[in-house]
Amino acid sequence: MRILLVNVPHPAIGSRIPDDHLPPLGLLAIGGPLIDDGHEVHLVDGEFGPMAPADLVAAALAFRPDGVLFGHSGSTSGHPVIAAVAAAMAEVLPLAAIIYGGVFPTYHWREILDAEPHVTAIVRGEGEETARRLMAALEAGADLAGIPGIAFRDAGGARATPPAPVLQDLDAYRVGWELIDHARYSYWGGLRAVVVQFSRGCPHPCTYCGQRGFWTRWRHRDPVLFAKELARLHRDHGVKVVNFADENPTSSRKAWRAFFEALIAENVDLVLVGSTRADDIVRDADILHLYRKAGWVRFLLGLENTDAATLALIRKGGTVDTDREAIRLLRRHAILSMATWVVGFEEETDGDHWRGLKRLLAYDPDQIQMLYVTPHRWTPYYRLAADRRVIEPDRRRWDYKHQVLATRHMPAWRTLAWVKLTEAVLQLRPKALLRTFCRPEADLRHAMRWYAQMGRRVWPHEILGFLRRPPRDTGASVADFWGRPQEQEEYAMAPAPAAPRRDAVKGRGL
Repeated sequence: MRILLVNVPHPAIGSRIPDDHLPPLGLLAIGGPLIDDGHEVHLVDGEFGPMAPADLVAAALAFRPDGVLFGHSGSTSGHPVIAAVAAAMAEVLPLAAIIYGGVFPTYHWREILDAEPHVTAIVRGEGEETARRLMAALEAGADLAGIPGIAFRDAGGARATPPAPVLQDLDAYRVGWELIDHARYSYWGGLRAVVVQFSRGCPHPCTYCGQRGFWTRWRHRDPVLFAKELARLHRDHGVKVVNFADENPTSSRKAWRAFFEALIAENVDLVLVGSTRADDIVRDADILHLYRKAGWVRFLLGLENTDAATLALIRKGGTVDTDREAIRLLRRHAILSMATWVVGFEEETDGDHWRGLKRLLAYDPDQIQMLYVTPHRWTPYYRLAADRRVIEPDRRRWDYKHQVLATRHMPAWRTLAWVKLTEAVLQLRPKALLRTFCRPEADLRHAMRWYAQMGRRVWPHEILGFLRRPPRDTGASVADFWGRPQEQEEYAMAPAPAAPRRDAVKGRGL
């Protein structure tokens, strides 16, 4: 089959402000196995430009695919764009199968299949094996009911098959790196870059996380094979920056250390960035020198909040002392810390924001990323937020960077004022400016300046965007807007039996 993978442009501001673009890892992960099955696979990446819907349709028409596969890393906010582009493609390619995968369609499959007749099937959960089986069935004209992990329509309407088994061997399915021109993708201020996953899932029970149940349980790649893959990407394609998409790559100290030791043995000059938990950094205090030696430059730490009641509500599981110690340890080993801070909880007051600002100053992170609480139907937190009022009806803005819910004690403009004040104080205080311009480590100076340059553009842009289009009370609750809670469906895949290993994986090289 001729299969077209489509990455639509992301509507979020974070994708439009920097001049960098990262490759769509999810689509590439699907593309590799499909290529190995003998399909002719092509990728259209709408982030470049960004491409207008008409241009995406024209690219599809030129390729004349038998199947068009959509997926998006910004799943909820990206859905309205995918829905519009998929409908337009289906109109000009009426014989092509339209397949949709990702976190949002995994859980919203009923609504999508009811509202979007052009969608042939939805891949629910991990897609590497499911997409292979689905495309083989479509090519053969076989019944889709026997394929686990999908949703489709039959005579009775929309239905889902049983969940697909968890992929036990993440090294059995290769990423289709040949689908991209590496020279077009960059990060960290123009450095050639890729997105990778060492692991999938997270063992921690945070109630707000939209990814935890999608991956079902934590698993990791073979540390040595993974290090060799990164080394090949550097040597063969000039990749410099490796951005980890993992929720929590450090869960296994043994596996994580084995990866670092293998990568150090490869002797490649890489910049590694990603996210982890503060308690794992504190756990690894004695081996943080290996982190730095392997090339790790920045960790995003999900501090979320310091209010005890809020931390208990979201079951974060961290402590203030651990968060502060993690930042101190990272600085001692010349690794940048970016603290994420979530606001917009229902009972917040000016006093909460003031205490949060003081606590962040005490934490003393190198960088700060402010986010707004955004509920997802398939998480336990959704039920707690189901009665809150929606103030942002545009679903493209449900991206953590726009206020979407009303708070009880504060208008939206005052929440924004606190967010912008907190960002300015944290990034413009003398300590932060000294680290930005006077750090002795050249790579860290570059990283701080690049982030500061983005901040200078994003900070006023978000204020102007708010003034041009302020949030408004829709009168609808979260449950009215999105539908009933579905935390009982949080875990997207069956934990057992295991998916069979592939005895031979063709084209494992890059």
